[in-house]
Amino acid sequence: MPSKRRLRWVALPLGVVTAVALAGCTTTELNGYLPGFVDDGPAATNQTERVSSLWVNSWIVLLAVGVITWGLMAWAAIAYRRRKGQTGLPVQMRYNMPIEIFYTIVPLILVLGMFFFTARDQAAIEAKWDDPDVEITAIAKQWAWDFQYDGDEDDNSDAVWTMGIQAQPDAEGNIDQEQLPTLVLPVDKKVTIDLQSRDVIHSFWIIDFLYKKDMYIGKDNSWSFIPTRVGEYAGKCAELCGEYHSMMLFNVKVVEQDEYDAYLESLKEEGNTGDITDAYDRLGNYPGTTAPAGTEEGEE
Repeated sequence: MPSKRRLRWVALPLGVVTAVALAGCTTTELNGYLPGFVDDGPAATNQTERVSSLWVNSWIVLLAVGVITWGLMAWAAIAYRRRKGQTGLPVQMRYNMPIEIFYTIVPLILVLGMFFFTARDQAAIEAKWDDPDVEITAIAKQWAWDFQYDGDEDDNSDAVWTMGIQAQPDAEGNIDQEQLPTLVLPVDKKVTIDLQSRDVIHSFWIIDFLYKKDMYIGKDNSWSFIPTRVGEYAGKCAELCGEYHSMMLFNVKVVEQDEYDAYLESLKEEGNTGDITDAYDRLGNYPGTTAPAGTEEGEE
């Protein structure tokens, strides 16, 4: 009984210290220093916390395994070191079945566990909305993005769109953010983004959303999620796609519904209507230059 009391007295302050330490952590620290989190608001999407949970818990398990492994290595190095006066080789150990079963079964359990939780979370993230509030087609091309906000008509004649150019750096390498393609999303709405490529393999990545998907000809991917925090986010191509891959950037703006509706109306007033999924423009306005005179986005 005295030993149990001592254990309680040891466990109590340790628990208090742990609770205080965790309480002092910021939201970013609690989520493994991943982007997409702020202290005074929700995560960037309905899926962001799921990704961070998988990331943080995986690291906890891996660090625990690492600490145990390093501890056993240090113990073996110290306990079985050559003592003064010893000569020859130590007694050789082999065919120890309990140990061999242990170091076969434990890694297998760890691998299967990692696979299970990864497959579970990926299946949830990859689930598609049956009836999304907003459906957008993101089209990748060397080396920029087109965004089409799909309409209700069968031929998509009421869709509106923007066609982008790749990043334009100045002499010091600073990017003109105003010229980057911009994807606008309504907050707290079910969004499905259909992903297409017009040429080579690209990858659609909104950094703070903690997820990316490849885009290639022959198989169109899609991604369904709910943006949950108003703000501006950075996006880029995450697949090496040619000479100006690093210039294949875009912005994302998550806005309230009325601002989103006003944005679509402004595109309609500009005449940016109709389906552009078959249009192609491998850009001629390389970084630091402007488009040739007399050409427009979307021309072959």
